[in-house]
Amino acid sequence: MDRRKVCIFMVLWAMVHLSSPGQGLRALRRTTGGRRGSGLTGQDANGVPLRRSKRGWMWNQFFLLEEYTGTDKQYVGKLHSDSDRGDGSVKYVLTGEGAGTLFKIDEKSGDIHATKRLDREEKAFYILHAKAVNRFTNEALEGESEFIIKIHDINDNEPRFTKDPYMARVPEMSDIGTSVIQVTATDADDATYGNSAKVVYSILEGQPYFSVDPETGLIKTALPGMDREVKENYQVVIQAKDMAGQMGGLSGTTTVSITLSDVNDNPPRFTKTLYEFRVPESIEVGSAVGVIRAMDADIGQNAEMDYRIIGSDGPGMFEITTNRSTQEGVILLRKPGGGACLKLEMKRNNFDKRDVDEPPVFERASYVMEVKEDAPKNTAIGSVSASDPDDKNSLVRYTIDRRTDMDRVFNIHAGNGSVFILRELDREENAWHNITVIATEFTNPRQISRVPVYVRVLDVNDNAPTFATNYETFVCENAKANQVIQTVGATDPDAPLGGHRFFFNLAQEAAGKANFSVHDNKNNTASILTRRNSYSTLQKSVHHVPVVISDGEFPMQSSTNTLTIRVCTCDRKGNMKACNAEALTARAGLSTGALVAILLCVVILLMIVVLFAALRRQRKKEPLIISKEDVRDNVVSYNDEGGGEEDTQAFDIGTLRNPEAIEESKQRRDIVPEAFYPPIRRPVLPPTRDNNGDVRDFINQRLQDNDSDPTAPPYDSLATYAYEGNGSVAESLSSLESVTTESDQDYNYLSEWGPRFKKLADLYGGDDSDRDS
Repeated sequence: MDRRKVCIFMVLWAMVHLSSPGQGLRALRRTTGGRRGSGLTGQDANGVPLRRSKRGWMWNQFFLLEEYTGTDKQYVGKLHSDSDRGDGSVKYVLTGEGAGTLFKIDEKSGDIHATKRLDREEKAFYILHAKAVNRFTNEALEGESEFIIKIHDINDNEPRFTKDPYMARVPEMSDIGTSVIQVTATDADDATYGNSAKVVYSILEGQPYFSVDPETGLIKTALPGMDREVKENYQVVIQAKDMAGQMGGLSGTTTVSITLSDVNDNPPRFTKTLYEFRVPESIEVGSAVGVIRAMDADIGQNAEMDYRIIGSDGPGMFEITTNRSTQEGVILLRKPGGGACLKLEMKRNNFDKRDVDEPPVFERASYVMEVKEDAPKNTAIGSVSASDPDDKNSLVRYTIDRRTDMDRVFNIHAGNGSVFILRELDREENAWHNITVIATEFTNPRQISRVPVYVRVLDVNDNAPTFATNYETFVCENAKANQVIQTVGATDPDAPLGGHRFFFNLAQEAAGKANFSVHDNKNNTASILTRRNSYSTLQKSVHHVPVVISDGEFPMQSSTNTLTIRVCTCDRKGNMKACNAEALTARAGLSTGALVAILLCVVILLMIVVLFAALRRQRKKEPLIISKEDVRDNVVSYNDEGGGEEDTQAFDIGTLRNPEAIEESKQRRDIVPEAFYPPIRRPVLPPTRDNNGDVRDFINQRLQDNDSDPTAPPYDSLATYAYEGNGSVAESLSSLESVTTESDQDYNYLSEWGPRFKKLADLYGGDDSDRDS
């Protein structure tokens, strides 16, 4: 019956398909003309209904990868008509942008290929037209169809800043977070695809004074109290990196020159504390008596002077004016009275101060030092300097605040302020170290000052680049040669000033027999390409491609990384349909370690269940004695060993119930009574010719004693005796014989054995009266 159903179904299927040729391609056809859903478009002159023109297009790709570097032409897609019966009568024609130059079509098969490398930044898409005609009559078999080939973007353009360099100014002593300038970088890659054009900003040089917003590029101050008089100009290097700042992205840099603008934060100071002028008698009123000058660390308007006399012994006799060109104070005579001596005392900072002890003053408000990460121990990286304002010759002692250097990475010379490292530094571990140096007066240790010291660790090329992630991909069994199956990137914890430049190559040991090739895209990425047209899971289901990645720094660092490629069955569009068991397990996220862990958990759970069941079973057993009061008909085990199967009188249940009713006549079977077991006389063996006769006699005697002992156990036992035999100088020391011969034994000879046996002679050498007492 089942066979007949199958046959009927096959016949019906064949009839339907033979009666409707090309019906199987309906889902792939594009129709033109007529109403939607209708299969007719009108009638001819004879009244015969006309059907719509049908055509089927099969495209493997609608986009191309830009900057293709393969040796063969890049495959675009395939044009196929329902009218093509494979007899060569159909000719495929391609027109439009780049047709015949950039794109060519095989007239017979309809395969379209790109003949040149395409750059998406030059042109992002191409509009083409395709049609099928009769090769012999040139009659159109299919209407012309339009399609677009889009160029798939790769990350081949680094971000570029709109200016280089930038110039900016910010007032000195600005608060943290004060905006300085905003920088902008653009990326020519496709911003709508992936992160190729997503730019992230970072600061390479200029820390810890300035910071940059990673998304907007806005530069801000990051350190308070920046003094123009200490340092006026700063060079800040900003990096813009695409791929959202991830490792392997391309980067560009720009320099921002930042100048601290002056604010009036310094008072003028006179070059002398006492000026003395002599006024001749002949001097006229209004004449200049002398010139004084004060210096100001500020600049511009903030350094313009205005002199005034705030106190004088002769009121109104002198006046002072300012020379705007020289910023000097000119003292003029207002009243006649020559022949006088004018003494001018200049107060510090133009106001009085009490003479108090002041702490040391550092030459700078902060210090920035640099050291390479491979610098050896005890390398000096810079120095600080402070002085006592009360006495320039006073000594200052320098120390490091260990609360800012808990790991004791740095130390400082107490006398000259030289800072040096106590161990090698690692930039990848910590690129900046912020410590505080303390200056203390020798004469007054309570007077201290602090200054921040920022130590930047400079990078050296001491790390090898590796894969940006753990790459794993698949290749289809029906793959074409020179087909890109994976694009890989690299990462390196080092940070060279010019950015990373990675080089990709296939490992030398795999170059001769490789099934895949590695193409360096020259943009810190590489493409993995196939080297043959098909792969078989029967021959090899998993391929491991060793890729060597090296950097462009000195000394060059390199590493070998492995790309895992699994052979899978794919559909016509290249989508995976089925893979080997190992690949499916990997795609599901279950590694070998995870499976082992799961099995261990299952085993542990089973052991816990078995143990719990055993404990519950043991608890269900009824106790031997339910009640302490009622012991009737209960068997009590005393763990005594009886006399065997015939021992039926070892215990009497009546005796257990009534202990007073013990029968005197009953004998215990676990003890041998003397009455029933008289001593056994063993035959004495005839003496043999050896020297151990006394030992044999000793053993026979012990056997006879044990056989006649009523307290001996009913089972065989091992008895050990220490017997030296006859001929010993010290004779036998066994206590077994001393029990019977103690009264006849004479121990006086022990005193003759020397001082080592004196204690033993004292114990046994006395007379009987001494022992009794």
